[in-house]
Amino acid sequence: MTVSGEARMLIDGELVDAASGATYANINPATEAEIGQVADGGADDMERAIAAARRAFDDTEWANDPELRKRGLRQLHEALGKERETLRPQIVAEVGAPLMLTYAVQQDSCIDDMEWDIDCIDRVEWEYDLPVHEFFGMTSARRVVREPIGVVAAITPWNFPFMLNLSKIVPALAAGNTVVLKPAPDTPWSATHIGKLVAEYTDIPAGVLNIVTSADAANVGEMLTADPRVDMVSFTGSTAVGKRIMARGAETLKRVFLELGGKSANIVLDDADLEAQAGAGAMVCMHGGQGCAITTRMLLPRSRYDEGVELLTAAFENWKYGDPSDAENLQGPLINARQRERVLSHIEQAKADGARLVVGGGRPAHLEKGFYVEPTLFVDVDPDSALAQEEVFGPVLAVIPYDTDDDAVRIANNSKYGLSGAVNGTDLERAYGVARRIRTGTIAVNGGQWFGPDSPFGGYKQSGLGREHGVAGFEEYLETKTIGLPGPA
Repeated sequence: MTVSGEARMLIDGELVDAASGATYANINPATEAEIGQVADGGADDMERAIAAARRAFDDTEWANDPELRKRGLRQLHEALGKERETLRPQIVAEVGAPLMLTYAVQQDSCIDDMEWDIDCIDRVEWEYDLPVHEFFGMTSARRVVREPIGVVAAITPWNFPFMLNLSKIVPALAAGNTVVLKPAPDTPWSATHIGKLVAEYTDIPAGVLNIVTSADAANVGEMLTADPRVDMVSFTGSTAVGKRIMARGAETLKRVFLELGGKSANIVLDDADLEAQAGAGAMVCMHGGQGCAITTRMLLPRSRYDEGVELLTAAFENWKYGDPSDAENLQGPLINARQRERVLSHIEQAKADGARLVVGGGRPAHLEKGFYVEPTLFVDVDPDSALAQEEVFGPVLAVIPYDTDDDAVRIANNSKYGLSGAVNGTDLERAYGVARRIRTGTIAVNGGQWFGPDSPFGGYKQSGLGREHGVAGFEEYLETKTIGLPGPA
């Protein structure tokens, strides 16, 4: 597969280099080789981007012209559709994403799903009237009006970068906002390619979308959280960084959307098909376990625990991983050396805490290059231990025994996170009843998939604030104004 990428940023309608002329290397995590360069934006570039977004919101017709928004976004949708086979190897190379996933959530499905967000321009009720009301002796009519918030800062991670870039910028722009996108330093091309298409193929006005890439993610990103010209921050990433964004945004009372970490539990009931669940358990290794909603805790009934562990062991031992450009591999590398060492540190801590390592636990000997970690299975995990409580973000499953349904619910809810989960058993009514008791924003019952462009996605507790996707996700980018008018005589 031929790999190329856009090195320039999009600022105020132009594809530009960094003001300083600086660039940094884009690294393929599967080979550790440089695949190209990208602009290393700094404070001057971010200042220009914020100013352009503010001006575009205040002075252009973008916020007030839904037909312009629909036309511009549909042009982008069409251009992305034509670029699929250029984008595909680029995503595999810079993300280390398995090729198969680019035919789904790493690329194709998120391009296809754009139309749903664009259609929200016509789907959302922008104005509606309340009943006539008497207050202080005056009869009044009242109208509720929905309006865009203003300038939105979108800050995205490296695990599903193309999807998350579109998941933020498309509804934000469709709602009439302007956007400054700051992608993760590790995956810049998944953003800059979008900027190239906006500049070259759409009628989206200058400044409506700005994209600033930078190796200095923390300092350049903090400009967005502190600047009073930015009205909202939409962030996907770690809970620790989310807390920092929320604290910084409080200084100017910004709206914040936060989609954060998870430590989701898959409760396998005692009447479940354990062989099928063993395969589902190994799926925590997909994309190197780099997914916030992955069910990285498996709760097995003690009455069938040994049987379940035996099946899981076979599933992990036979899991295919390696070169992400090989369509047979569902697990590629971790994103960088730092993340690999972080995952290996979690593994060593789990051993020290008394969890029993059954499969994996280190760097694969047969892969000399790349930031790989073996598919790793721990059993007999203490539900209060670090492995059961902390987000590892690697190909590691923690297996925990339980006694009763109530016990399983207690263990699943014993987490600071509440993003996702699963319940599996032959009796659907029983499984559904257990699922209703789990404090998470999404949950799958007997393999039912909750994900979709119309499905609100987000978490309880320290997994975040607000929802992405669906009408609820679109409305995150709207303000609500209530207008009082003279009532009928």
